Amino acid sequence: MFFIPGVIISLLTFPGVIVHEAAHLYFCRKFGLAVFDVCYFRFENVAGYVIHERTDDFKKQFFVGLGPLFVNTALCVLFCSAGFVQVWELKVMDPLAWFFYWLGISMGMHAIPSQEDMKSIWQQAPAEAKKGNWFAIVSFPLVAVLFVLGILRVVWADLGYGIAVGTLVPLAIFKLLV
Repeated sequence: MFFIPGVIISLLTFPGVIVHEAAHLYFCRKFGLAVFDVCYFRFENVAGYVIHERTDDFKKQFFVGLGPLFVNTALCVLFCSAGFVQVWELKVMDPLAWFFYWLGISMGMHAIPSQEDMKSIWQQAPAEAKKGNWFAIVSFPLVAVLFVLGILRVVWADLGYGIAVGTLVPLAIFKLLV
C-alpha cells in the first residue's frame, strides 16, 4: 500500500464528496432538522460537512447519518452500470464509459459515513433497540461494519467498496437481464 494525502483523494473524487454532503443535507431537510452550515467541498482534511441540529429521534438520526451510504451507493451503481456493458462486455474503450466509471467509483468511495456519524447512531441504538425500534435493531450490524470500513480507509477500504459495488452489482444486474 502507498500513502496519498486525503486532500488529493478528495480532489480526485470530488463528485463523491459533494454527493455525500448533499445526502446528509437532503435527509436533514426531509426530516425537518435545522441546518446551520454546509460545505460541499473544500481543500482540507475534512473535505465537506453539514452542521445540523441534534435530534433524539432515532429514525431521523439513522437516515441523516446513513444517508450517504444509501444515496452514494445507489449513484455508484447507476453510473458504473452506464459504463459496464461497453467496458467489460463489449471491450470498447470509450472515454465516456470510463468517465461514468470514474464518477461511479467516486460516489462509491464516499458512501461510507464518517466515524462521527456512526458514533451518534451507535450511542442512541441500544436504548432504542430495547424499545423495539426496527431501525435501531438493524443499525447494530450495519454500523459495526461501517465502523470497521471507516477504520480500514487507511488501507483503501473505501476504494474497495466503490469498486466492489460499482463492478459486482452491475455485473449481477447484467447477468439477470441477459
